[in-house]
Amino acid sequence: MFPQRFHEEVGRLFQAFVAPAIFFSASALLILSINTRLMGIVSRLRHFVHARHDAARSGRAEEADAYNTQIASIEHRAELVRRSFVCTLIALGGILLSCLLLGCGLYWTTVAVGAAVVFVSSMLALLVGVVYYLREVMVALSSVRDEARDLNFMNVDASEGFSPRAGFRTGDFTGADAEWRG
Repeated sequence: MFPQRFHEEVGRLFQAFVAPAIFFSASALLILSINTRLMGIVSRLRHFVHARHDAARSGRAEEADAYNTQIASIEHRAELVRRSFVCTLIALGGILLSCLLLGCGLYWTTVAVGAAVVFVSSMLALLVGVVYYLREVMVALSSVRDEARDLNFMNVDASEGFSPRAGFRTGDFTGADAEWRG
């Protein structure tokens, strides 16, 4: 039905797609991991901003200052994760483009050279994204260590309603959250 040359060309086309497709899948999984980490950091940052506001409003200046230190640390971590996210997204787009260019490169050799350049550039962007992610992972526990060292950070006085199980003052939550936290 189809000439032999057509089958060979389709086979070459699929072979050209294999390497970038593997990197595409790996990059997409890395993006999922980075996004999950970013959501967790942003959630923690929001909690600290609200807690700082409550502490300042209640006249607990030392506690508000302790939250300022934590907020600065978490903002730094969030920026590292954001940079990792952006670099990895750029790599993902480049990998997709190189896949398309490789397919065209089977028929136009100049496009194949462009595909190789785009692919190598994408791998470099992925490497930069991984380096940012690794930097964030290396400082991930710094916020917890700072909290443990700073006696002003957490008011563990029972009259304030501290809940060791939840890790937050029970007064920080209302409604369903308060019931869930105990």
